[in-house]
This record gives sequence, structure tokens and C-alpha cells, in this order.
Amino acid sequence: MRIYVAGHRGLVGSALTRAIDGSEQHSWLGKTRQELDLSNRDAVFTFLASEKPDAMVIAAAKVGGIQANATFPVEFLTENLQIQGNLLDGAHAAGIEHVLFLGSSCIYPKFAEQPITESALLTGALEPTNEPYAIAKIAGLKLVEAYRKEYGHKWISAMPTNLYGPGDNFHPENSHVLPALLRRFHEAKASNASAVTCWGSGSPMREFLHSDDLADACLYLLEHYDDREHVNVGSGAEVSIRELTELIAQVVGFSGEIHWDESKPDGTPRKLLDGSKLDNLGWSAKISLRDGLKLTYAWYLESLTRDDISQPTY
Repeated sequence: MRIYVAGHRGLVGSALTRAIDGSEQHSWLGKTRQELDLSNRDAVFTFLASEKPDAMVIAAAKVGGIQANATFPVEFLTENLQIQGNLLDGAHAAGIEHVLFLGSSCIYPKFAEQPITESALLTGALEPTNEPYAIAKIAGLKLVEAYRKEYGHKWISAMPTNLYGPGDNFHPENSHVLPALLRRFHEAKASNASAVTCWGSGSPMREFLHSDDLADACLYLLEHYDDREHVNVGSGAEVSIRELTELIAQVVGFSGEIHWDESKPDGTPRKLLDGSKLDNLGWSAKISLRDGLKLTYAWYLESLTRDDISQPTY
């Protein structure tokens, strides 16, 4: 397949292009934000009608951590609705046969039964700290379902767990927890700081998946899955934020103290996806958290010399 990767410069998109480059079966195309504004409906329609790729993976989105979501709820809702709506409507108009929409595990209720199955969607209240982003992603997967029902498209959705890896956003204020911690500990080591202060209590449990594993899963789903219900994509392993922090300190080589500011929010107490559906299809993650952190930190150190540690998502 010739696959259009929407968001090919971001964390997930860049991993997808690496996976496709390593495949003998597929090729890819992409456009930067300067070349194609995904919020411009006419431009998206024109591009897709002209290129007519065999498949499209929607990895483009406005993303960020707790602080970014709390500061810019309007942008997280409206920009994501615009991007995914333009891409899906444009794919329908261009007759693109295969589409994979990527959402997020934050679509599930804050207190969903663990591990979280796909059927937990819309069974309870969302986590308030990322509700606008979650609502946009829910709308996207429901639009995929609607297109399947009304027009018979072979379109699917996948909901990955917390992601990390080369190409991540390491911005000190609007990144997710893992890259934010990695950067914080690196800078603490570089400045010979005696301690690092982290948000919350450290007690929440999280599951992390390396972006290269997700890219592998995306290609696997495009080749092996065709059903209405979205599919969870996770590593199957969970770790507390405190344990993650200690592991990052080890990987970076920071030997100082770690303090916890419990006045800051923890977010969802636990979030572990039930990956049995994808397991039954024959796919599982391969990269351990420790190995993935080493790979990510090596990329981060290299990126410092290029000054590109805060790449856009599309």
C-alpha cells in the first residue's frame, strides 16, 4: 500500500515512516505543516483527491500534558476536531479504501474497571484534566464508525496507551509525563542539581508503549483487522509514576534526591489497557520500558545538537 501518514514528523508519525521504510510491502507520503495546513478543509480535500493514496493513518493531533490541556482547552477540542474531520471527510471524498484513526487511552472513563476493555467507552465520566482532548478523540472514532456503517468503508480505529520514543515533545511546559521527566532529570544532572521536584504523589499507575511498537501494531492492523470496534494497543505492563521517575533517573545518571509536590494533580489513578483483542490477532509489544528509555534518551541527547527537541506533531 501507498500510505499517507498524516503527522509524519511527530512522535507516532515518524515511527510509522521508519516502520514503512523497513517494510518491503509499503511506501509512504507526507506533508509538513508548512506544506499542508490540516485545519484548511479545502487544502486537505485537494491534496487527498490529487494523491489518492491506498491508505491513510491519522497520527496528526494537537497533543500535550496536564498543564497544556488545562491552559488551552478550546484549542485541544476545536483543533483536533478540525484536523480529524477534514482528513476523514477528505478521505471519503477521495475514495481512500483504508484509514486508520489513532486515538488515545484518555477516551476511557476516569474510574474505568482495570484493565480497560474497549467496551468501557462512554460508560462513565472522563478525567477532567484532559477532557477536551478525549472528547475530540471520541468524536473521531465515532465518525470512523459512522462512515463504516453508512458507506461500508474499511476504516478502523486504534487506541494506544501512553506513548514515548524518538521524536517526542520534550517541551518543559506542555509535554507528557515521561519526556518531561526525562528532560528535567537530564537538566538537573547537567547543572549538578541536588534534587528534582516532581508533580503529585507518584502513586498513579501508568502503562507505556514505545512509538516503534505502536508503528508496528499500526501496520499489523492495516493488514489484519477490519471491524467496527476500535482496538486497544498497549504494552501490557504498568508502572507507578514514582517507579518511572526512579528508572528515568537511573537511565539519565542523576544521583540526587527526588521530591514530590503533592499540591499538584495526579490525574487518573490507574490506566491499564486490556490488550487481549490485539493479542488474539497475533501481535504483542517487543520493547521493554528500560530499553525504550535508553533509546529515547540517546535520541534526546543527539537532538540537543540539532535543536529540534520540540518538533510539531504535524
